[in-house]
Formats: sequence, structure tokens, C-alpha cells
Amino acid sequence: MHLNIPTLLFSLLPLTTAKSASQPISSLKSGVAPNLSHRQILSKRDVDPSTLYPAYNLSVPIDHFHNESMYEPHSSGTFNLRYFFDATFYKPGGPVIVLESGEDDATDRLPYLQKGIAHQLAEATGGIAVVLEHRYYGTSFPTPDLSTENLRFLTTQQALADTAFFARNVVFEGLEDEKLTAPHTPYIAYGGSYAGAFVAFLRKTYPDTYYGAISSSGVTKAIYDYWEYYEPVREYGPPDCILATQKLTNIVDNILLGKNNTKGLIKELKTAFGLQDVQYNDDFANVLSTGIGGWQGRNWDPAVNDPSFSQYCGNITANSTLYPTPANLTSTVKHLVAAGGYAPQSAILTTQMLNFISYVNITSVQPCIAGDQTTNECYTTHNTSFYALDDITQTWRSWPYQYCSQWGFLQTGSGVPKDQLPLISRTITLEYESIICRDAFNITTPSDTAIINAYGGYDISYDRLAFIDGEDDPWRGATPHAPEAKPRTSTTDMPFILIEGAVHHWDENGLFPNETTATLPPAPVAETQKDEAAFVTAWMAEWKAGTR
Repeated sequence: MHLNIPTLLFSLLPLTTAKSASQPISSLKSGVAPNLSHRQILSKRDVDPSTLYPAYNLSVPIDHFHNESMYEPHSSGTFNLRYFFDATFYKPGGPVIVLESGEDDATDRLPYLQKGIAHQLAEATGGIAVVLEHRYYGTSFPTPDLSTENLRFLTTQQALADTAFFARNVVFEGLEDEKLTAPHTPYIAYGGSYAGAFVAFLRKTYPDTYYGAISSSGVTKAIYDYWEYYEPVREYGPPDCILATQKLTNIVDNILLGKNNTKGLIKELKTAFGLQDVQYNDDFANVLSTGIGGWQGRNWDPAVNDPSFSQYCGNITANSTLYPTPANLTSTVKHLVAAGGYAPQSAILTTQMLNFISYVNITSVQPCIAGDQTTNECYTTHNTSFYALDDITQTWRSWPYQYCSQWGFLQTGSGVPKDQLPLISRTITLEYESIICRDAFNITTPSDTAIINAYGGYDISYDRLAFIDGEDDPWRGATPHAPEAKPRTSTTDMPFILIEGAVHHWDENGLFPNETTATLPPAPVAETQKDEAAFVTAWMAEWKAGTR
């Protein structure tokens, strides 16, 4: 069923694509990378930073580890590792601030040279700010295709070695007469999310090359079944929205997985949402998770913030139906609510379900139809022929290969404790989340998280290694600020800061001076960024005094 939503109502609810538990193939085809980080959105108020910072390349070895059997057959070749830099604030003796771009095209990180954390730290220290691309992302590809065999060089270990090689060998254009390589010049790394864990590992693995590092929302603990992704949402999200989501999800699960899972009832459920063409029940349930998945996209800067989570909650918690509703749909939903085990709460849940259906129709069904596709084509993750594609244009393969092989972080509903109602369907299982692992890479066993956790996991620490995390971040459970991690005391040498109310690496983006107001950035973010500038300045004072 496709609701006839008036155009005016559609225009009043501008929704951006939010995160879902698993990435539909249509998103992979369109180049939407299934990464951990939320990309900075370029506002019309900004000068496009790609026009300000030209790209450079450094030739680096494809294979740094000729004694490691996992990289056989070995390669003696090299490839171009792309980077960008800004030396506006450089003064002799200043550091090189390297912002690691992580599982993304480095051009998406350029706003941080312009007005974000790299800009701020360079200004505070008289340093050079750099955005360094990660191998197998952007334009930095070591191999002619992305076959599973050629992805063997895509490991965190090899990428760390790239980053160390960069610091020891780079020559910055216009500063050729300066000795700006490590260890002659202090290199300080910053990264957020995967890149946050990456720079923490970098500081510990190459301490003589990188003098310090700031790990923001750094997921240093690799977890295969990361069902805890939704725990901060459950804990810090609006209580009425969380409860409504839990009940609506439970209704869906009781139909898909319960005693009443007859084909007729499941078809009735899918048809009510306009998703009757979606073949697999797990794909159907995955579409329904999109709204709650928008939590990670929240940001303190209105120009960067993804409003989809708030709009989702506003829809499903309304006390009355927000859109024109056919009478037959109302009766269908009442039947579904009862079949899902919630007949005593039918009045409120029928309204919430109707608004949920309209939300899904506006954000998922109608855009799909407008693109001249069936909903199954839009939202399936089951397509072995697509996953077999591995030419160099299939750049979606990079991050899934990393999480399938070593990092994990499969976000399931099935892993939620049985005595707790999940926020996404229990049909979202490890089996479902790992379809891409099996079909794209023939990886049929759990990710080898032990390789990553050997760097230290929750307990990783080193002098001049800072951890900055968000209190409300869905990735907090994989950082040293996780509830399971040991408490620490923050010091100048080993900063340990939890940003109140923050989500994912909120310290990374910034504002121009004329954009700053009394409330932007919010006090917890502004104070953290000041602290970062202060402790990096203190680290530099130690360097210059020779007391490091």
C-alpha cells in the first residue's frame, strides 16, 4: 500500500538518510559508504575546502611486512597515498598535526582543516595541519582491483605503517628547506571513530614517530556482536520515543518470529508499510530500523546535524495521526497491534503505528518509487551477483572487508538480552549482518577481533595519548569510556575526557569566528576543544624543553 501523502506534508519533513543496521545494496551501489563516522556536511555558508587545499601524494610501500604470511604473495611495489595540508599557521619548531581520515575519502575531512580541530590545534601550536588518507579509500588504492585476494593488504597494521612512513618521509611543498620529518619534528595524530582507535594504536606502535595522539570516539575494543550500539540510545533518548520504538518493534517481531508468523499475517504487515515487495523478512525489518538509527547523525552544529532522529521521534510519539489515513488501514493496524500481543494498548499503539507507517512511507517507500525501483531493489541485502563485483570502482568493499575480517561491530537486535525489548528487530541477526562477509569475501567465520584487541582494547594507554568520548555516543561501548572499562583520572599527560551530552566525535568539527555564538559551540564542546589546545600546547612545551 502506498499512501497518497500531500506534497506539502512531504516538504515539511525534510529527512536525510539515517543509519540502518545493515547497508542495503542500493546504498552500496550509490556510493554511500557503510562506515562508522558521520560525514561533515558542507554548508552553503562555507567556501568549498577542496578549492583551498590541493591534493598531494606520497609514494609508500604496498607491503610493509614481508615476514608476515598473511600478506603472501608479497609485493615490492608502491602506491600513492593522498594527503592535504595547510601551513598557514606554521612557525619553525611547530608540530605537524595529522588528522587521519579513516574509512572515508579524505576530501570529506577537509572542513576540519578549514575550521575544525586540525585548524584549531595548528593555530594554537604554530603547526602544520594535515589530512591523511587511509589506504583503500578515496584515491589511495594499492591494487588494480578490489578482489578479496588484493584486499589482503587492507589491514590496520599496514595502514599504521603507512602513517609512520608518511611522517618519516614527507616533504611539504613550499617548505622543502625545513626538516619536517619525524623524529626531528613532533608529529601529533588525531582521529575520530575508527580513525580514533587507529591513532591510539599508532601512538603505542610507533611512539618514536608520533609524539602524541588524540583518540576521539576511538573504538579501541573490537566487538563482533555489537548489539550494545543501541544502548546509549535507549539510555539517553527521549523516554516516550524509546518506549514507543520498543513496543512497535516488539509487535513486528511477534508477527515475524512469534507463534502468529503465518504468511498471511506477515504479508499484511509488510503491505501496511508499503513494503510488500520486500522479499526477505530481515530486509523488511531493517528498513524499519532507519529512524532510530539516526541517533548517531546528531551534531551540535545545525549545519552538520542530521535531524532525522528527532523527526522520527516526533512522528511516532504524536498523540494523533499526522497524515491522512484510509479507514481500511486503521482497521488493519488495529488487527496487527492485537496480533502482535498488544490489544490492551491498541488505542495509543494504533496511532503510533499509523504515524510510523507514514514516516516509513515518506522516508523510504516514496523515494524508492520516485527512483523507479521496487522496494525490494531498494532495500535488499541479498544479492550474490552484486557482491561478486570487485573491480576498482566497487569502493564500497573496503570498510566491509575490514569489519568482516578483523573489526566486527555487527549491530544486531538478536543480541539484546531476552529480558529487554530491543530497539531494532531480533530478525537482525549475526547471520543477516554477515551476509556481505560471506557473499562478497567468502569470510564465513567471525571477525578476528583478537588481532585488533591485542593493541589494548579498553585498557590501551600511553603517555601523551588522549581519549575524548561522547557521553551519548552509540559507539561509547567500544571505547575506553565504556561502562565495562576501568575508570581513569584525566591528566595533562594522559587526558581522559567525556563530553556531556555529546554523540560521535563532537570535538572534531568547528565554526568560523563570526559563526560562534553564546551557545555554539555548546559549552561542553567548547571547553573540550580548549582543553585539547591546552594539553597539546603543554606537550609541545615538553618537547621544546627536551623533557619528553
